[in-house]
Amino acid sequence: MSESLAKAVSTVVRDCLGVRPGEQVLVVANPATYGLGEAMRAEAEAAGAEAVLAVMSERESHAGEPPETIAEAMVAADVLLAPTVQSLSHTAARKRASESDTRTATLPGVTEEMLARVMSDDMAELRRRGGRIAEILDRGTEARITCDHGSDLVLGLERRTAISDAGELTTAGAFGNLPCGEGFIAPATADGVLIVDGSIAGVGAVGDPVRLTVADGHLIQATGPEGDRLMELLTVHGPDGTNVAELGIGTNSKAILTGNILEDEKISGTAHVAFGASAAIGGNVQVPVHLDVVSLRPEVTVDEIPVVLEGKLLV
Repeated sequence: MSESLAKAVSTVVRDCLGVRPGEQVLVVANPATYGLGEAMRAEAEAAGAEAVLAVMSERESHAGEPPETIAEAMVAADVLLAPTVQSLSHTAARKRASESDTRTATLPGVTEEMLARVMSDDMAELRRRGGRIAEILDRGTEARITCDHGSDLVLGLERRTAISDAGELTTAGAFGNLPCGEGFIAPATADGVLIVDGSIAGVGAVGDPVRLTVADGHLIQATGPEGDRLMELLTVHGPDGTNVAELGIGTNSKAILTGNILEDEKISGTAHVAFGASAAIGGNVQVPVHLDVVSLRPEVTVDEIPVVLEGKLLV
């Protein structure tokens, strides 16, 4: 293991999750992520924890539920680390684990190179930025995304609680995504147009910008082959699959566009919107899919106050 990766793994286990001697730590991986899962298990053991690595087959989509045996172990653990190919973030199993006070970090699609690079950002500054974004979203009533390509999407935020994803997961029931770097919220309403010029989860980096049309809180149309594929991945799960599930703003200065949504959505000054499951982050839709799309140079305002301008954070 490289020195930079070892440092990142140590940051995840000891700093972000604060693993302590005697705690029960569960690491959930797939065969493709076994090596990284074992590195995390070994680091937790070195921190004095009773650490277990569980390997499961890949799921059909992000938000696909894990096997019941693993779901039960997630609830029983003090700490859960999930370096899996498909995300467990928006599963009912993860939500139950958090409600049972399990401290959780999901790392869907993570690679060793990504983890080493993106987790090298200044953690204190990430926490400041993420906390500030979450504070603004939390007290806001309406967010608007525009961009030079023609985006104009309005999202209602009332009665929804924002979350800072900044790698601070040491309190009981804490949940976050690693590598970290965003503030996000599950919108209550959404209408308008979003132009995607970054990437689409399950599809990758886009070629020509993709135009998404949203009405009454649902994605109703998407242009181009990447848009067609996104609609296929969502609509197979019925009407709830197209639910507008999340608005997030990236805050990580080390993240770059790779086509891997785990990193792309963290790029500082970007905005992402997700479709599908929202129940695990404060919404009311539970469906086995959650796919994000990234806008690279947006202008984001909350109650008409600029938060992002041409891809630059203003916080």
